[in-house]
Amino acid sequence: MITIKDIARVAGVSHTTVSRALNGNPLIKKATRERIERIAAEMNYVPNYSAKSLVTKRSFTIGLFFSSIEQGTSASFLVDAIKGITHILDENYNLTVNGIDSVQHFSNILPQRFDGILVMSQSDEDNAFIYHVKKTGIPLVVLNRQLEDPGIMNVVANDREGVKEAIDYAVSLGHSRLAIVEGKSGFKSASERKQGFMDSLIAGRLALNPDYFASGDYSIESGYEAMGRLLELEERPTAVFCSNDDMAIGAMNACYARKVRVPEEISLIGFDDIMFARYTNPALTTVRKPVAEICELGAAMLIQLLQQPETPPQQLFVKTSLVVRDTVAGV
Repeated sequence: MITIKDIARVAGVSHTTVSRALNGNPLIKKATRERIERIAAEMNYVPNYSAKSLVTKRSFTIGLFFSSIEQGTSASFLVDAIKGITHILDENYNLTVNGIDSVQHFSNILPQRFDGILVMSQSDEDNAFIYHVKKTGIPLVVLNRQLEDPGIMNVVANDREGVKEAIDYAVSLGHSRLAIVEGKSGFKSASERKQGFMDSLIAGRLALNPDYFASGDYSIESGYEAMGRLLELEERPTAVFCSNDDMAIGAMNACYARKVRVPEEISLIGFDDIMFARYTNPALTTVRKPVAEICELGAAMLIQLLQQPETPPQQLFVKTSLVVRDTVAGV
């Protein structure tokens, strides 16, 4: 196995210089660092992270924690989150992915195990975990859910405004009987999106029909079942907002199974703008929540915290946008 001493012998420098160069130490001149990196690559040097951790007192591990992976986290949401984070993290870091609901003992969340933690928070119930991490001193950024605490780095999108914009669009096309398939109970995103839906109806002085509020849990299956219930109503809604695209895809399939045409007989709006939204037939009108961008920005903030611990906390908002495709028609 090639070691830094072997590289130092070829480069004609000390092994300390090699170590500093490979770790990006600014004290090493750029030309020297690039020469050492080139020699290391030519010698197929593979870093010994266990030894490196012992020397630097770092784990080189970033923890990504969702409220839950099994409940309420769609595959597309998970993929977009990981994609955004890995776009920022370099090969020196390992990324571990967990659900907060699967952590049996918070005492195992220690600085020795994690250099930094990203929390993709979907529920207020995550606060106990978040404040445990903050207490340990592990650099922390909370994504997805807006926090009231200005002392924690926070990156969010305004779901409520995004939904209101989408429902306003449907209302402008003449829709007055609008229904919602709600997200998972207890999740902040579900309540924010429901509130945006109601904001639009109230602003337009439209009735809030309790029959038009269908429960879901962010899964495709729940969207299918909820749409089935809405289609059985004596007076069907003319437009349905689904609180994520997975449920909208399920809802679209429920319409197809019952030979109800979208958008000719019922209009459909989703939320998230996952990759598959543009490839449904018809293509799904949805609210774009840039999950990958949120996570990319959060990961960049975390790296900044690791490099500059004195960085003051801030809250950043990423804008949602309405993506008009083919599932909404006028009445």
